Amino acid sequence: MGVRETLDNIENMVATAKTFPFTGHILINDNDLVHYVEELRNDLPKELEKADAIMKQREGIIKDAQREAEHIRKEAQDQAALMVEHSEIVMQSKQRGKEILQQTQQQSKEMIDAAKAQAQELKDNVDLYANQVFEQLIAHVSRTFEGVQQAQDGVKQAATGVQQVTQGLQQALQVLQTAKAGLNQPKPPAPAKEEKAEEHLPAEQ
Repeated sequence: MGVRETLDNIENMVATAKTFPFTGHILINDNDLVHYVEELRNDLPKELEKADAIMKQREGIIKDAQREAEHIRKEAQDQAALMVEHSEIVMQSKQRGKEILQQTQQQSKEMIDAAKAQAQELKDNVDLYANQVFEQLIAHVSRTFEGVQQAQDGVKQAATGVQQVTQGLQQALQVLQTAKAGLNQPKPPAPAKEEKAEEHLPAEQ
């Protein structure tokens, strides 16, 4: 698995992680996270080795261009040295040799400049790729660390909520027990109703 694929997996794990209700925090499997970080630790040196190989290839290109330029220059000098005659043909040949030498020097310069430009482009691409890999790695690890912290905060908040609910249940239980004890106490006897005295009418005389 490559570095980019591992980073995509970490990002996907964070994006699809479960969310704690009412908190906005997420839950991440720490085993999966450690596995992906281990893969990055194993794959990143390979990517750096590739970058080093590209740098060596760039140096080889420059050396090959320099050797080719030196070979062309030497051939031009040898051609000019052979044209040593005291005649118009010799003068023309010398002029032609000078032109060939100038052309070869120009071509050599162009080849060296092109090789240097190609080598610089390769180096820039390697540097850019390495910077992108490290920036993505730092960003993903930072987001993952924030997700883990959010998950820890969510667990703490959930534990606090459970404790508050437990205390509320204990208080409700005490109230119910008190009410039950009040219902089980014997009721006092009802007071006897006083009989109303009969009203006696006065006897007729």
